[in-house]
Amino acid sequence: MPGIPACHRWPTASNGAGYAAGLVLALVATWVATSSAVNAVENSNCRELKHRFEPISPDAASDQLNSALFSAAEIGCQELARTVLRAGASLQARDRLGATPLAHAARAGQRAVVELFIAQGAQVDARDISGSTALYLAAESERQATVALLLAKGANADLPGRFGTTPLSVAAFKGNDRIVEQLLSRHADPNIVDLTGQAAMTHAAVRGFAEVVGRLLGAGVDAKQRYGNGVTALMWAANYEGGVGVRAAETVVDLLLEGGAEIDAVDDRGRTALMMAAEIGHAELVDILIKRGADHKMRDPASLIGVDTALAPTSGGTPAMCSCLGSTSCRNERLSRPCKDFRWLR
Repeated sequence: MPGIPACHRWPTASNGAGYAAGLVLALVATWVATSSAVNAVENSNCRELKHRFEPISPDAASDQLNSALFSAAEIGCQELARTVLRAGASLQARDRLGATPLAHAARAGQRAVVELFIAQGAQVDARDISGSTALYLAAESERQATVALLLAKGANADLPGRFGTTPLSVAAFKGNDRIVEQLLSRHADPNIVDLTGQAAMTHAAVRGFAEVVGRLLGAGVDAKQRYGNGVTALMWAANYEGGVGVRAAETVVDLLLEGGAEIDAVDDRGRTALMMAAEIGHAELVDILIKRGADHKMRDPASLIGVDTALAPTSGGTPAMCSCLGSTSCRNERLSRPCKDFRWLR
């Protein structure tokens, strides 16, 4: 490539192998450097914790021993954990929220300490006052290796934590496809509904996590399934959260429709996904749903008007819609879309 410095050229058949090898070595070197830095910090913290513990260890009270055990669990000080366990610390100790040392280690992703505690007899499925287990906390904190270990040691994948949310649901909420895959491989039930009326599918749909939605569909979740108040996953997708982006929402919508979701299904209040998207101000998704076949003439029982009427100037349409229709008497100012996005209104 004349005129292009060799260091800036794309790899070719002759130099591709060397380029790939160099890239791998660079990545390994970066990982080693990062790991060394993390280990140095952890070792320093462990030395400091051990130094604080040593003056009181000969006659330490049980609460002091247990406090040291909780700290060792969080930081990942395996040897100190062994020491305080031999001195009389209890794996059945609880903090003020009812969490055990195992739960602390799992939440912090301290896999070696988790393995030690289980080997020493810690109850894998012990629950805190909110119901959360070590597995739930590891999933919530996105500790993939720790999740895998706890599952291998027999942790119950379906025991719910806060608000009745399962480890699978919290992993779906986080968008962590790898942990979702791990839990499903251990037969976690994807259809368990939490206290808010949601399940893993709805958490993923409303947050635009297409990979998780696709995996749940592949695991057999029915795209037509109804959750709290008769709301479907498609309706949740139409209500996608701010910051998700319409392209991510569109991908989720298409996955659900391909999976058999009913585009004009209504919830307990008689609202469709299209009505919800229009109500919340997701103009582009309104257009997308119309193009996918949603009926914009269906009537909302609460207002007895259809989506096409709801977006008109006399019923609270957006400023952009109003200007398209020759009026400025709109009440809803959550949208600002050009006229071309509402061709279906013409």
